Amino acid sequence: MPRHLIDRRTFLRSSGIALGLPLLDAMTPLGAADARRAEEKPKRLLLIGRPLGLHGPNFFPADTGRDYTPSRYLKLLADRRADFTVFSGISHRYGAGHYAEVGLFTGVHPDLIRPTDIKNTISLDQEVASHGAGHTRFSSLVLGGGSAAWNRRGVRLPAEPRVSSIFRQLFVEGSPEDAAREMRRIRDGKSILDDLRDQLSGLNVKLGHDDRQRLDLYLSSIREAERKLQQDETWQRSPKPGVEAKPPQELSGAQMVERSRQWYDLVHLAFQTDSTRVISLWMGFQDKPEIQGVSIGHHDASHHGQDPGKLEQLALIEEAETRVFGEFLEKMRATLEGGRTLLDHSSILYASNLGNASNHNNMNLPVILAGGGYKHAGHVAYDPQNNTSLSNLFVRMIQQMDIPMDKFGASTGIVREV
Repeated sequence: MPRHLIDRRTFLRSSGIALGLPLLDAMTPLGAADARRAEEKPKRLLLIGRPLGLHGPNFFPADTGRDYTPSRYLKLLADRRADFTVFSGISHRYGAGHYAEVGLFTGVHPDLIRPTDIKNTISLDQEVASHGAGHTRFSSLVLGGGSAAWNRRGVRLPAEPRVSSIFRQLFVEGSPEDAAREMRRIRDGKSILDDLRDQLSGLNVKLGHDDRQRLDLYLSSIREAERKLQQDETWQRSPKPGVEAKPPQELSGAQMVERSRQWYDLVHLAFQTDSTRVISLWMGFQDKPEIQGVSIGHHDASHHGQDPGKLEQLALIEEAETRVFGEFLEKMRATLEGGRTLLDHSSILYASNLGNASNHNNMNLPVILAGGGYKHAGHVAYDPQNNTSLSNLFVRMIQQMDIPMDKFGASTGIVREV
């Protein structure tokens, strides 16, 4: 259909008032409109959590800057070094222990993350997802397991541990009976929420200040659930994107490398089809992996106690993980989108809550920030004793997603090196 150009000075006139039109594609030449749409490609966020850390001497470079000498692990990513930044001397300063994984992506103050008293808040993925709800079939995906994703009320969001289940939700159309069942679920949910709202509408005036605040929080949860149901109804009527990939088979924990590859392939497809723009992925495999030269479980190897044999087996496991991560970065970089690459449009954080899994130390965390259109700086090193807050990097990532926030978690500023 031919398109006619409209003068930018065109006005709408009603009741003696003239309103100028906003800038429309029809007011610009085709080439300019196409270029503007290319620049407006959606930005995406992927958080990858690794609960058993990465052995520091094999991960961190000895020198800094863009021309750093790659460590044993980073040699496997050498072809992609311009696409990521390595950080050292960065953490949340939590007390020792695996329990600190609950704060990896929330970055709340250390006083709120204790073994028997955890008061968490929203995680980075859910904060970003809240600013783009409704644009995609899923506002976010929480994958793999662990305790990575938390809502604004500090409630943990369950993760989907099966690759095949998520693939079906994203790309496989159900039967007419399945669709009808899903619509009934949505409408039943709406009916329940309508009843709740009606019952609560006259209660506010009878309550004291503290109770009104509690009720407001409850009502905000109801409104959030209503918006989610409305979005579900809209997307239920929309066909799912078709992909050439076949549904993945479920693998055992011993098939760690191939399972990791399955998760990364799923993330790539989810972003490429714009099924979601926010994903958290917990990559925790503790079984003995099918890797040549490895005869013990990943958890056992990570708790090495400086035993040379365990350290070498740990290195073989972590090299395999790093290699698959590099394959994923390459696939993202090879996927073109609007004149740039899917990697350019995706902020990818690869991190662990443990700096040293052998003694459960949560300082000096292994952190890689990849893609996202940042000015990558090679190796950025902060004080290894007086660590910089990882939440400061989160603030930088939030702003890169065009969200106007200057505070997140226990941040004390913003990382400006990238």
